[in-house]
Amino acid sequence: MAREFDLASLHTVHLVPLTAFKADGTLNLEAQAALTRRLYAAGIRCFLPAAGTSEFHSLSADEIVALVRVTREASGSDAVIFSPVGLQLAHAIESGRRSIAAGADGIMFMPLSHPYLCDVGMRDYYMTVLDAVKAPALVYKKDPLPSNALLLELAKHPSVVGVKYAWNQMHEFRSTVLADREGIEWLCGSAERFAPYYMLAGSRGYTSGAGNVCPHLTMAMHTALAAGEYSEGMRYQQLIIPIEDYRARQGDSLNISMLKHAVKITGLDFGPARAPQRQLTAAEMTEIETLLKPILAAEAELSGESAALGLSGH
Repeated sequence: MAREFDLASLHTVHLVPLTAFKADGTLNLEAQAALTRRLYAAGIRCFLPAAGTSEFHSLSADEIVALVRVTREASGSDAVIFSPVGLQLAHAIESGRRSIAAGADGIMFMPLSHPYLCDVGMRDYYMTVLDAVKAPALVYKKDPLPSNALLLELAKHPSVVGVKYAWNQMHEFRSTVLADREGIEWLCGSAERFAPYYMLAGSRGYTSGAGNVCPHLTMAMHTALAAGEYSEGMRYQQLIIPIEDYRARQGDSLNISMLKHAVKITGLDFGPARAPQRQLTAAEMTEIETLLKPILAAEAELSGESAALGLSGH
């Protein structure tokens, strides 16, 4: 089943689309579809709707399924979509099954937020969901748990196709990749700031939030790094880095609100982030607008070059 999943489809940028809200706080599926179409046209083929930067922890199961469905409808048949699961066990199984029915290709285990975690209990959680949903699965590591030993054990499960690794200990990552005997994908979960180093250590794909704003730039960065053109890849990284550095301020608390304002500048109003995500001050908005000017100029130039060469969407 899952072992027949095309692992090569993960050798790319994994875009975590922002979630659009109307003024009344409900989903704005029209804006969501517009962003998805824009990203797909720029070449994005792997989507993680409703995940962390998509405000997973503030979304209901119904909203997660709706975001999966609109992503499937607004992207092409060759798009790969993984739906996030986590929270209570029943919630994970329900949202996972319903998301697969709505068009997701697989599920992604979000970092568990429960207190008193240990490998033993997490193993039971993962195995129960995997056996209930029966779909290709990614496991997201952002903390010491799940341990690398548990990840290697989970790699033996026929549904597990990859790990989204965001515990930025590069020697541990490399050692774990080398210890894997199952041949799953080990992916950078820490976006453009860390992607070049993960790719040197064995990752062939990375997640991106900045790609909501500059999809052509991050696709060009991935293409260059995957081809071994490291100087070119790092040149693109340096163009994108101001977005990532801003999002990382104050304990990453600007992660979502910064991108929502940035996307609004590009013409799509996604509404404010839901509480408890922080809201921006007027001064922060002005700072973001200034920061984005050279990035959006480079994105527009690259978009024009891609269109002229017939490369957009490939």
